[in-house]
Amino acid sequence: MIGTPEIASTEPGPTARIRLRIPKHDLRNVMGPARKELLEVVTGQGIGPAGPVFSHHFRLEREVWDFELGVSVHRPVTGEGRVEPGEIPAMRIARTVYEGPYDGLADAWREFDTWLSSNGHDFAVDFWAFYLTGPESGRTPSEWETELQRTLLAWR
Repeated sequence: MIGTPEIASTEPGPTARIRLRIPKHDLRNVMGPARKELLEVVTGQGIGPAGPVFSHHFRLEREVWDFELGVSVHRPVTGEGRVEPGEIPAMRIARTVYEGPYDGLADAWREFDTWLSSNGHDFAVDFWAFYLTGPESGRTPSEWETELQRTLLAWR
């Protein structure tokens, strides 16, 4: 279900983001309009996008999701509407790519977290998903690609 995980480091860089705290069942209704708003602002300001759209989940609660939807940009965004400046920090991460429809992401995360734990990695509560290809790509859902990232804390 997921590709072979790898350990890497990220470089810090500016992002544009929209912070969201929504009921889990509203996700499908919220993501599309937020993505559109985010991309319109960074395109309108001539600063991006400089990478794929991502979601950074701060914590995973059963019914409410607290996260930001963002995108890397070439220089800091000027706040507009719900869009505000942010940053991807420098961090040591584990990452893998899941290929398939979004409704398979929960299983992909479980598989990834199991791999991390069984290979002696401690990881942060928050997590990142980079939407490499999705509905806008014209590909079928079975071909969508999402990069899953966890911030590594330490080796056991």
